Amino acid sequence: QVQLVESGGGLVQAGGSLRLSCAASGRTVSSISMGWFRQAPGKEREFVAAITRSGSSTYYAASVKGRFTISRDNAKNTVYLQMNSLKPEDTAVYYCAAREPGNSGSYYYTDNYNYWGPGTQVTVSS
Repeated sequence: QVQLVESGGGLVQAGGSLRLSCAASGRTVSSISMGWFRQAPGKEREFVAAITRSGSSTYYAASVKGRFTISRDNAKNTVYLQMNSLKPEDTAVYYCAAREPGNSGSYYYTDNYNYWGPGTQVTVSS
């Protein structure tokens, strides 16, 4: 089992930055692939970014590429999402997710993740 807890959300003006953290327990982040998703009111949960367990590959949604960066600190067993140049359309609850090593499905789909955090709210004002 993997337990995930997000933090770092809040209210920020358009153009600003936030860094989300996802603290993991029960498994080292270096042994699992992890991702970030978000869900805006009335919308489905959507992929934001992912990092493989080796850390050698990262993936981003087209809407955030060039603005968001996913990274990992193995010593702290934490995954981060650095969000720059935030836009009002980035407003959502952001979720951290982890997947078992045997899961070979696409990183882009929620069904391919086994564990989820409770989420953290990000609100970007215009």
